[in-house]
Amino acid sequence: MEKSQDVMALAAQLGKFEGMKAQLPPVNDWNPALSGDMDMIIKKDGSWVHEGDAIKREKLIRTFSTILKREGGDYYLLTPVEKWRIQVEDMPFLVVLANIVNEGEGQTITLMTNVGDEVTLGTKQCLKLSSDSRPYVEIRHGLNARLNRNVYYQLAELAQEGLSGQFEFQSGGKSQQIG
Repeated sequence: MEKSQDVMALAAQLGKFEGMKAQLPPVNDWNPALSGDMDMIIKKDGSWVHEGDAIKREKLIRTFSTILKREGGDYYLLTPVEKWRIQVEDMPFLVVLANIVNEGEGQTITLMTNVGDEVTLGTKQCLKLSSDSRPYVEIRHGLNARLNRNVYYQLAELAQEGLSGQFEFQSGGKSQQIG
């Protein structure tokens, strides 16, 4: 199969997953052999590039994001029968929106990524700090999302200096460190 056809063949196989929100494909149950390296990269700004060209179809990006899997330090696009290694410059997702409900102890913050995933910060989903002190959140199964600048500043406005010297805010009854 030619490299330029790889992404189209994968997209055709995945057509049945389009529009799935509540239930993601069971990528952790799929263990196909490595098909090879695909010339695809998820850029630091959240854009997806295949063979040097930006992928502009949002539905296609969303579909690919649902079959993304991380194993060790590598990222793969998976189907039940194919496994393509791709490159990720930083983290595969970006948090682009924060929805803040209530204030104070009852405050709950839901984050949305550039591919439509949502997580609510609380006891199960917490902000973490990378080795260079950038906040991120795990979206699912080791796939992380970095806060974009607007969301970072929106959350920083809520933060107060905690006992540890870190700035933190509350969400879902849990203290969240932002740096």
